[in-house]
Amino acid sequence: MSIKRASRATKTQPHWLNEREHSAWRALLTMHAQLEARLASEMKRDANLSGADYAVLVGLSEAEGQRIRPSELGLELGWEKSRLSKQISRMEDRGLVDREICPTDARGSFVVLTDLGRDTIEAAAPEHAEQVRTWFVTPLTDEQLDQLTSISRAIIDHLDAGS
Repeated sequence: MSIKRASRATKTQPHWLNEREHSAWRALLTMHAQLEARLASEMKRDANLSGADYAVLVGLSEAEGQRIRPSELGLELGWEKSRLSKQISRMEDRGLVDREICPTDARGSFVVLTDLGRDTIEAAAPEHAEQVRTWFVTPLTDEQLDQLTSISRAIIDHLDAGS
């Protein structure tokens, strides 16, 4: 049964999801939550990294020169400034990343991958790829993977067009 909330001070009836739409939406949310939890648990067990640690390390390892402006990294990760700042501080304390002052903008900075951070992501990435294959790729046929990619791109394009 879907949750029905009062319409926001409008006189029109809410356009509720039908059973098919609701079922697809709930299945997506459940799949995402369970997949994220499983991958995070295994990342913690295998590499002693949180999902957030791994996301930052991936972003840095893929950035040119393995350095990036915090605002760019936050945009890439979809995180707010305060969340990113706290995460970077925790990772800096562990020696995984550094902050460097931008030479052309005294108020700006870069987040930089350290040697330890690079070693950590290089050690964690193969096992993470294997876990993604196990829990995400293996249950799907090639056709289903192609459909999922197409569906995801359609939604991403729609979201991008609406911003």
